[in-house]
Amino acid sequence: MTMMNAIVLDRFGDPDTLRLTSVAKPKPGAGQLRLRVNAAGINFADTLMRQDRYAVTPPLPSILGSEAAGVVDTLGESVTGFVPGQRIAAPLFAAGQYYGGYAEYVLIDANYAVPIPAEVSFDTAAALLVQGLSALHLTRQASPQGKTVLVNAAAGGVGSLLVQLARHAGAARVIAAASTADKLAFAREMGADITVNYTDPDWAGQVAEATDGVGPDIVYESVGGAICTASLAMLAPKGQIVIYGALNIQEFALGVPDLLAMIFKNQSLTGFALAPLLTPEGLKADLGELFGLVASGALRVTIGGRFGLEAAAEAHRQLEQRETRGKLLLTRDAD
Repeated sequence: MTMMNAIVLDRFGDPDTLRLTSVAKPKPGAGQLRLRVNAAGINFADTLMRQDRYAVTPPLPSILGSEAAGVVDTLGESVTGFVPGQRIAAPLFAAGQYYGGYAEYVLIDANYAVPIPAEVSFDTAAALLVQGLSALHLTRQASPQGKTVLVNAAAGGVGSLLVQLARHAGAARVIAAASTADKLAFAREMGADITVNYTDPDWAGQVAEATDGVGPDIVYESVGGAICTASLAMLAPKGQIVIYGALNIQEFALGVPDLLAMIFKNQSLTGFALAPLLTPEGLKADLGELFGLVASGALRVTIGGRFGLEAAAEAHRQLEQRETRGKLLLTRDAD
């Protein structure tokens, strides 16, 4: 039996439950590709799965990781259009596969595999799967064209891309909110017009001042809790708040006063889940668009940390402690 290294979760708990283990290398079935993983994305949802706090509970033992990029290693029966050695992005989650990426090899349904152009690195390709596609579809779900938008968690993987894609889609003004001065400076580098620190007790007042008392037309909200409540309260008349991300499923409360305010201001609250929006054909077009923006220099992908497989627990710790900006990756040739 041929073996590989992988990060295995065999009990729920803190980051130290992630351990490097030797497991059997998966064999591709009909219609599948086996990918030699060069970069696997780490998402906040992974940290919640590790604790059994996410909407999807991983079967134990499990290998976390829902996105990867690498090289085609083996073709399963009836697979055409790919060759061994080809550079491929593997959005596992799009195929309904939320596990497997934290490993040296992973399988994916060939219908969902997307070639990576030469101008795009493995790191960038992996970073654009969950988070790039989320940011792209968020700007479609709530078009920023000609509007003032507020991006919460603007220094994160999705947020930093949202700032840029909102600008690219024609936003009149982009307000970025984050928790530290360093993250706000980073958001300005990404193209934000105005930045506010949402740990400041008067952050809502600062947003009101920046919008001449009207409030943002669109809020892309992923922080949850009091930040979500405050974001809804500051929304402009006829405005739209889009709720997405792993944190908002942990705590959310909308009372009658909030509902009445929304009704009389003609506001809307929109939910967002990425996977149901994706099809094999649309996926290729969407990633082609994102890869093209990167290749042209119109979109900047920031890698906030590169870790070897053996350092997966440390990567989870840093992500949970909000010590990072941009995208975290497990890579074959980590720093």
